[in-house]
Amino acid sequence: MAVVIDVMRAFTVAAWAFARGAERIVLAASEHGALELKEEHPGWPALKDGAPAAGFDAVNSPGLIRSADLAGRTVVQKTTAGTVGALAVANAPLVLCASFVVAGATARFLRAEGAGPVTFVVTGEDGRADEDLACAEYIGRRVAVGDEETAAPYLRRARDSRAAADLAEGLRLGYQGVHPDDVELCLEYDRFTFAMVARNEKSMMVLRPVEV
Repeated sequence: MAVVIDVMRAFTVAAWAFARGAERIVLAASEHGALELKEEHPGWPALKDGAPAAGFDAVNSPGLIRSADLAGRTVVQKTTAGTVGALAVANAPLVLCASFVVAGATARFLRAEGAGPVTFVVTGEDGRADEDLACAEYIGRRVAVGDEETAAPYLRRARDSRAAADLAEGLRLGYQGVHPDDVELCLEYDRFTFAMVARNEKSMMVLRPVEV
């Protein structure tokens, strides 16, 4: 099993998209591929990292996506780290995508599966992102010891991470695609009660929520 971690911000955004009613998320390998999917399926909104761009409906920001009406929609997502990491392990027997907002549900899903060793795929900073490492360790501890594991030290590491600082700096400089609440939303641990499972469906890597 593989658990792909992207706290800031891909899989926090994905969780919010599901909370806003999205039925599924198609993980695209490239921006061009995302736009091709949207062209083939005009009802599928597409989102990407960075500033708003022609053809895309949204950016990879939980603060911006949390007000979207995505009821029953298929969303196409392309990000620099998270979607790349998930696609890299697409052939694993089971792939989950996770961040702090679904950490507890992910741990409960893994305990229920009981299907052997878990590989955590840390996507940020070429596998060195402290917020992703902290989230992976938190989920691992929740699997091992249960719900009594405290999140505070892991969240502290994430808050002090380079990614959090970069988002704060982007906000200070007025970059588009960053919302003032993004960091705090990424640090809302166990907000949602579903895990996010990715499977190959008709040549696409598709992410769906699974209530735990």
